[in-house]
Amino acid sequence: MQTDSSFTFVLFGGTGDLSMRKILPALYEAHRAGGMLADSGKIVAVARHIADRAAYIDWVNEHVKPHVSKNGVDETAWASFLDRIEFVKIDLGNPEDFTLLRDALSGRPGIRVFYLATGPSLFVPICRALASVGLNENSRIVLEKPLGYDLKSSNAINDAVGEIFAEEQIYRIDHYLGKEPVQNLLALRFGNVLFEPLWRREWVESIQITIAEELGVEARGDFYDNTGALRDMVQNHLLQLLSIVAMEPPHSMDSDSVRDEKLRVLRALKPIDPRDIGKVAVRGQYHAGVIRGSAVPAYATEPGVKQDSNTETFVAVKVEIENWRWAGVPFFLRTGKRLADRVAEIVVNFRAVPHSALGASALRGGANRLVIRLQPNETIRLYCLAKQPGEGMNLASVHLDLAFDRFFREGQMEAYQRLLLDVINGRLALFVRRDEQEAAWRWVEPILNEWAAANKPPKPYAAGTWGPAAASAMLAQHGTCWLEEEN
Repeated sequence: MQTDSSFTFVLFGGTGDLSMRKILPALYEAHRAGGMLADSGKIVAVARHIADRAAYIDWVNEHVKPHVSKNGVDETAWASFLDRIEFVKIDLGNPEDFTLLRDALSGRPGIRVFYLATGPSLFVPICRALASVGLNENSRIVLEKPLGYDLKSSNAINDAVGEIFAEEQIYRIDHYLGKEPVQNLLALRFGNVLFEPLWRREWVESIQITIAEELGVEARGDFYDNTGALRDMVQNHLLQLLSIVAMEPPHSMDSDSVRDEKLRVLRALKPIDPRDIGKVAVRGQYHAGVIRGSAVPAYATEPGVKQDSNTETFVAVKVEIENWRWAGVPFFLRTGKRLADRVAEIVVNFRAVPHSALGASALRGGANRLVIRLQPNETIRLYCLAKQPGEGMNLASVHLDLAFDRFFREGQMEAYQRLLLDVINGRLALFVRRDEQEAAWRWVEPILNEWAAANKPPKPYAAGTWGPAAASAMLAQHGTCWLEEEN
């Protein structure tokens, strides 16, 4: 990941929550590691509520420093990192202010990266303002989700941005694609002969992909109430993870080879008949409950949320892929807020043996499974059956842990750090191409439209549980259950 490429990283929304918790800490970690960022590389923060650079550095020391380095801050590295940071005060609503940014960037060598850590309503105005002062050349633009509210609004943003920046300049970021276990999933599948022959309908019974959160909407009630879990998580994170799990081996790891294979998966998703949505999609909303011994309020009472809101905070959906590798294999996607645990994982349940002379245990589907956990602890675990010690041939589940930290001394790279380095170095493989995004929206829209037309309230579930019972019933119809429900 080392580079000698000079760059200027321009951070719009420089005082926002994302900049504070993720972007600036990730850039600091790359700086502290040494050699990952060119010595001449600079960070230019853009905001309107800070007076000058000195005030911004004070803000960074107060708000960003607590989010860096779990093992403490290297004060020497921190001081030299602050030397990289410059500041330009701009009112994003005033295009004339962008001449100040142009002047600040004038004469700087290398590539320019514009990171839009702002609301999507500002994406197009910022891009147009950059173009008006000639800053769209020799540049890359990073767009955070959500990119639109539906297919039409997503296309409108992409059309407008595409008039200013070429597709190879546009980096649509999905931080789940930068996580170490997702990278290891690619290595596991395409770097080893062991799993690839089993990675198909003949041997896989079902696959689960879960992103569960203990947190509620926090201070994002206004945003979330107009978005919901399907738009916020399924359309991007979950469908991207599904496409990586299900994709065919690319002929190389270059950006278009990988994204072409992901696109084929997204285009092969079986369209959902609106009449069947009640059978294959479950939506829920959390009510008051208890999480880790503390009472938490209902979604409808959260700040910024309408009292009669029908916005879903939980979604479980069955997905099918119409191709030779996966025909007939159900993929179950699930996400929600105020659930029983914070976890993101992929569960591959393999089929049972066709005949067992060792008892019923070996005939149970999912006795062999691969669990790829993305958070909070990043692990890959393979479950199989083994004989219990003692008399008789009694089988019990055991597992093998792929403990990467025992083999590699280097610490795992945080997702944003990897992705920001990829932007600086012009690597697009882990970013979402426009046609991928369109295919995902096209598959999700019938669900959105049917829910809006039905105008039925989401199914209630108590905070601190795993969501509505209907989500478990959906899997039971296929003779399986969620991982946490296993005996």
